[in-house]
Amino acid sequence: MASEKLTFGPPGAQWIYDRASKTYDLTHNIPTPSPLRIALTQGPPETTLLLSPQQSALVIVDMQNFFLHPSCRSHPTGLAAVDPLLRTIAHCRKVGVQVVWLNWGLTDDDLASMPAGVLRGFARAMITGDKPAAGLGVDLGNGQGRCLVAGEWNSDIYEPLAAAVRPEDVHCAKNRMSGLWSESQPLWKYLEGEGKEKKTLLFAGVNTDQCVLGTLTNGYNAGWDCVMVEDCCATGTPGATEVCLYNIGKNYGFVIDSKTFTAT
Repeated sequence: MASEKLTFGPPGAQWIYDRASKTYDLTHNIPTPSPLRIALTQGPPETTLLLSPQQSALVIVDMQNFFLHPSCRSHPTGLAAVDPLLRTIAHCRKVGVQVVWLNWGLTDDDLASMPAGVLRGFARAMITGDKPAAGLGVDLGNGQGRCLVAGEWNSDIYEPLAAAVRPEDVHCAKNRMSGLWSESQPLWKYLEGEGKEKKTLLFAGVNTDQCVLGTLTNGYNAGWDCVMVEDCCATGTPGATEVCLYNIGKNYGFVIDSKTFTAT
């Protein structure tokens, strides 16, 4: 007879799946006074996650003026993710999940060594001839500052979300699509240092298929538990959301939404 419980992973980082309750236990055999039981929104129906708030962090990716503010661009799906994210942040504070803001925040040294592929992706308007200058580090005009450079207005957290920032939050800059592309990145250093007990990462932000997915997949490959909060993520890429949710639920981790999370 097959065991009712399956174990995945090395000691100290194990998942336990209970066939009877259809629950993945991600508390890693660490006593958890008030674990969160969260229904999944992707994968087999009636499957749930069991998480430790103390071992979890909400990683909010690129919810910055450059990507969301109407004076910078039209991003209706990104704006639609703001209210669910605010509710999710509030619930994190209630149950004790750490909030982490992961944003582009470039320095001149970053720009000097930026790979060609990354630079080209932000310079499309210059390539097509629509603008004489465009791309990372270029002045956007109208007081918006240099593109995604640390300390500039366009790099600030979008105002409705900035109002939800608290002193206990963690802020990490990144200089690539992914905030976990190397061990030198501030998010990696936080998770291996002060935040070493954080084994489960819940992901929110923009764009689902780019910076969010890039960070999530690097986290998955490095051994963190990865959970996407689907209605707190957004992209304008046609068809990308469905593909990302499918692959995350099937391979990279788990998918929940703000409703199933705040119901805990």
